[in-house]
Amino acid sequence: MSGINYSDKIPNNVNLSEDRVLQRALEHWQPNYLNWWQTMGPENSQTADVYLRTAVSVKPDGWAHFDYVKMPDYRWGIFLTPRDGERKAHFGDNIGKDVWQEVPGEHRANLRRIIVTQGDTEPASVEQQRHLGLTAPSLYDLRNLFQVNVEEGRHLWAMVYLLHRYFGRDGREEGDALLQRNSGSEDSPRILGAFNEKTPDWLAFYMFTYFTDRDGKFQLCALAESCFDPLARTTRFMLTEEAHHMFVGESGVSRIVQRTAEVMNQLKTDDPATLRAAGVIDLPTIQRYLNFHFSVTIDLFGADQSSNAAMYYSAGLKGRFEEGKRTDDHQLKNDAYRILSVADGQLREIEVPMLNALNEVLRDDYIRDAASGVARWNKVLEKHGIEFRLRIPHKAFNRKIGALADVRVSPEGQVLTEEQWRLHQNEWLATDEDRAFVASLMGRVTVPGQFANWIAPPVIGINRQPVDFEYVRFN
Repeated sequence: MSGINYSDKIPNNVNLSEDRVLQRALEHWQPNYLNWWQTMGPENSQTADVYLRTAVSVKPDGWAHFDYVKMPDYRWGIFLTPRDGERKAHFGDNIGKDVWQEVPGEHRANLRRIIVTQGDTEPASVEQQRHLGLTAPSLYDLRNLFQVNVEEGRHLWAMVYLLHRYFGRDGREEGDALLQRNSGSEDSPRILGAFNEKTPDWLAFYMFTYFTDRDGKFQLCALAESCFDPLARTTRFMLTEEAHHMFVGESGVSRIVQRTAEVMNQLKTDDPATLRAAGVIDLPTIQRYLNFHFSVTIDLFGADQSSNAAMYYSAGLKGRFEEGKRTDDHQLKNDAYRILSVADGQLREIEVPMLNALNEVLRDDYIRDAASGVARWNKVLEKHGIEFRLRIPHKAFNRKIGALADVRVSPEGQVLTEEQWRLHQNEWLATDEDRAFVASLMGRVTVPGQFANWIAPPVIGINRQPVDFEYVRFN
């Protein structure tokens, strides 16, 4: 089934009404979710009419409908891509065998862990961003924030459905816990460190949606290869929605860079103090934000050597990015991969079994993909005749997980002493002063077609609407 049943209390394309026990369990979870949304979702925005897209199909073309909706009334639901009855395992020890429609007992705990960890990231980002609506630079940007938020909420529903449908009482308890943890909480934080960081301003938001949502893309792509077919089908449709989130990040940073370049040319200066006085974000500050968000995000891929990653792959639980396009044997038992190590105070490459290095394989795929967007930001600077170039830092920079967590490394890849790091870290990572300055620029713009001084307007609007369209109506 590709169409979505909106007559049910919970929109779905999984014939939920045919499983009354599951339907009642999810309908019991639903008011708890709505209470979480009201409490931890976008602040002071629940009565606004927002021009949002809602999934009406899982077909590649024409899958979304746009209209005004109040966010608490958004139809969050459960959508899986259609089942392919011919699908076979195409990596790991089960190559050629039928994929699983139910959870194999021997993989139950690990699949539950994978789903819970992915599910925990979805509400976390909503919580991190809940205050941003109060300082949106335009109605266009406010609408994009809310679109990201409601779709992260839907992705939570996707994971909770899998937990309820396939993991019984344990799954229901895990679904409840997803609403009980909160981003940044001292007592009950979110599972992954990046999702406990603050997102205090719109530059941080755009960096988050570019870098951290891109991690989501790569994790979802790896899960879309899974031999557990309901997980693969769920994550494939999530990827359709995730693309807009990365667009919001990339275009947002690009528009900030454009506006800064325009003012640099108007004032004929690259002096950060002069540019800050003119109300735009200087390029070195943008670079420091980039360094932070990139380094925090690549930690999400985990340790560079991981026996869990090897086991997940061999068992068929989680593949590689674009597994089907790779030309090896898809079992990797005789393959090696080069990873970074620290020896005698220097970074060196060592060769390890590829199965144990799959986190690093995915991280390296991510870094190549992320670099392409940074190159497009630099095209904006080049177009305006600005010599400054934004750069992705070395992957050993500011790491907190794995072998590289024990070494201080500059953005250029030079190993440093602790004293050298302390002397220069404020040149490389956003300082309290940087964040206070960026925060001072944040002020809500609510007139259609008007934009804050620190960001350029987009070239086109959403869904072929004009840029000055009333994307949010306040009540």
